[in-house]
Amino acid sequence: MTGRKKVVVTGASSGIGAATALRFAREGWDVCVTARREKELQMLVAEFPSGDHLVCPGDYSDPATVALVDDSIKAHWGRLDTLANVAGVYFGSHPIDSTLEEWRKPFDIMINGAVYMTRMCVPWMQEGGRIIHCTSIHGERAEIGSSSYSMAKAAINQYCRALALELASKNILVNAVAPGFIRTPMSVVNGVSELDSDWFKENYVVGNHLALRRAGLPEEVAGVFFFLAGPDASYITGQVLTVDGGLTITF
Repeated sequence: MTGRKKVVVTGASSGIGAATALRFAREGWDVCVTARREKELQMLVAEFPSGDHLVCPGDYSDPATVALVDDSIKAHWGRLDTLANVAGVYFGSHPIDSTLEEWRKPFDIMINGAVYMTRMCVPWMQEGGRIIHCTSIHGERAEIGSSSYSMAKAAINQYCRALALELASKNILVNAVAPGFIRTPMSVVNGVSELDSDWFKENYVVGNHLALRRAGLPEEVAGVFFFLAGPDASYITGQVLTVDGGLTITF
């Protein structure tokens, strides 16, 4: 197992994170999965082909969780090839009338998570390592009630660009993936998926504001993460790859 490539996948308990972890495992990588829900992580790893896989439950923005991942890499792997930081949270809040603590919550969680995980992973990486952060089309768009979330995603975009420069001397490539509408648990509000709503159909299917006229699947985003970790992406760094079915190319 020692020659197999190693990847840490955050947010792996569901959605894009779970699909990404499963893709890497099926491609023969050893995978370290981390997310807050340990039961879901264990169920996911049970689907993996055999390998030296690691389960590290916890919040990726909590230093204790990051330390757990660090200790696990040290004890079992001794090196790392890729960080796929897929974890994310969404909390809508008013930019003026909310408390500052409430408004900052998504920003603090996602920025801290990105920074903590990156700082922990880079020392384990060999020449040619990869860092891939999950951002969003919100990083370049604005929506009512989502200012903190959008700012966090925009900050991650810029963080990737800065890291690409800072880590280029080690040949560590840093990129971001920006999904649009993807069919995940984050699309479900009060038990109903917004992707099955009349609002979505009228605007994005009938109204033709989404070129492919459908939401994406987690596996379609996972494939982009795997591509960015592979040899065909060896000359791509500091980029944000949008995976949105053509949503952001029209009005």
